[in-house]
Parts: sequence; C-alpha cells; structure tokens
Amino acid sequence: MHTALTLLPDFALILLGFALRRGMALGDHFWTGVEKLVYFVLFPALLFNALTKAPLTFSAVPLLGTGAAAMAGAMALALAARPLFPLTPISFASQFQCAFRFNTYIGLAVAAKLHGAAGIAAMGLLAGAMVPFANLVAVGMLARHGETSVWRELAKNPLFLATLVSLGWNLAGLPVPAPVGAFLSRLAEAAIALGLLAVGAALKLRGALGHDGRGAAGYFLAVKLLAMPVIAWLVARWVGLAGVYFDVALAFAALPTASSAYILAQRMGGDGARVAWLISASTLLGMVTLPLWLALRVFLA
Repeated sequence: MHTALTLLPDFALILLGFALRRGMALGDHFWTGVEKLVYFVLFPALLFNALTKAPLTFSAVPLLGTGAAAMAGAMALALAARPLFPLTPISFASQFQCAFRFNTYIGLAVAAKLHGAAGIAAMGLLAGAMVPFANLVAVGMLARHGETSVWRELAKNPLFLATLVSLGWNLAGLPVPAPVGAFLSRLAEAAIALGLLAVGAALKLRGALGHDGRGAAGYFLAVKLLAMPVIAWLVARWVGLAGVYFDVALAFAALPTASSAYILAQRMGGDGARVAWLISASTLLGMVTLPLWLALRVFLA
C-alpha cells in the first residue's frame, strides 16, 4: 500500500496528460513538441546530471547482467508466441518488441521516488546500457520489412548518447562547473513531470486489435508485465543484488513498453496501430503491476 501511494503522484501525472490531451485544444503539434523537448533535451540533461556524479564500480556489472538476462528471457518467450497466434510476419515483428522494450521516463521517475539521485544514476546506467540491446533485436526483427539500420537508430538515440557521454565524463574524472551543474539540475527537475505528461498524452486504446489480435496482445502483455519481472527477480537473487540495485533491476523489468516501439514500427512499415494499443495497455496495467512488484519485494525481503 505504501509503495502504491509513493508512486501515485507519478501515475497521476500520466492520467493528467491523458486528460489534457483530450480536454484542452492544444493540438497534436503541442504534444509532439513536448515529447521532442523531453526526449532530446530534458532527459539527456537528467541522465548527465545523475551519471556524472555516480560512483562507477564493478558492483554495477551484476545489475547490467540482470537487466540483460530479463530482456533475453522476455525475448525468448515472445518468440515462442510465433506459432501460437494467427499474425502476419510484419504484425508479429512489430508486436514482438512490446514484450521487452521499456519506458525510460517512467523508470527514472520510479527510481527517483525510491532512491533519489542514487536511483536515477542506477536506472540511467541500466537503461542506457540496455538501449542498444533492445534496438538491435527490435530492428533486426523488422529489418526484412524496411531499410532502417540498427547503428543509425542508436546514433540518433539521445538517451543512449547521453549515457555514453556521461560515463566517459565520469570515468575521465572531469569536473562539472557549478553554473553548468545548476543549469542541468533545472532541466532535470522539469524532465520527469513533462515526460510523464507526454506518456499520458500518447495513450490510445480504441480498436486496432481485431478479433484475431486479442490473444497475442494478452500474451505479450503477460510477458512484459509478469514474466520479465519474475526473471529479473530470480536472476537478481542469484547474483546477490540488494538495496538500490535490486529495486532498480526489478522496477526496470516491470516497466511498461516504450513509445519508441510505435515510432520504430511506423518507420519500418510495421503494424503501428496494434503496437500503439499495446503500449497504452501496458502503461495503464503497469500502474497496477509495477507497484505490486515493488510492494512484493518489501514483503518478501
């Protein structure tokens, strides 16, 4: 109960974004601009601000291994769905990524709520490291239906680039001048609120699935919100994660699907409508399942 109440303000921002998109005549261009601002400016500033201050040691390796294992397990389970449901190859390739891609905006918000700056640094490191893995597999599945390059996708991903720059800055021991740090802190403060509003504004749950798509959608949602956290929990315990790292690994695995899955499907000629539905459904269901997973980790600690 306490965990759910702790995360309630963040989920309220998502619902507020949904309401504002439909209740105020701000126009699609406004929300597109907000999402671009968050994606290209505010969240990179948040990651840089956190990762340049984080102590980097080999203790983070099990965290990264846990995240990779959870994603690999979810990918394997998603692949197993191919012969089970009557989906076209392009529709399956599009929805497949919804079983393992993660919403970094929500992840950083949750990590900040649980562990402050240390949580942001851990989640930023994990999410940044998993972006290439997620993109490589997602683009690979869709590659036969489009011409998008994995490396071109990564080269344009500001969260991945911000992680690389931040880690390089940190490892080089370079100081961040006080005025620059203050400037980045101001941007970081705006990142989470606007990011969550943008997530809510993007929710779409009308139609799209059709009768033949319901079973597959339910399966992919179960893999993302239930199976992937179970895998992360088991691996985290096995490698001895505790404290901030255990919480971040579990929260990462339980995150809903990222909106970038829709962008990729659209860009590569995929089934964008069903992907948009899955993203929205996972976000709304994640408001229930994510607090439950985090509450469970306290109960079983």
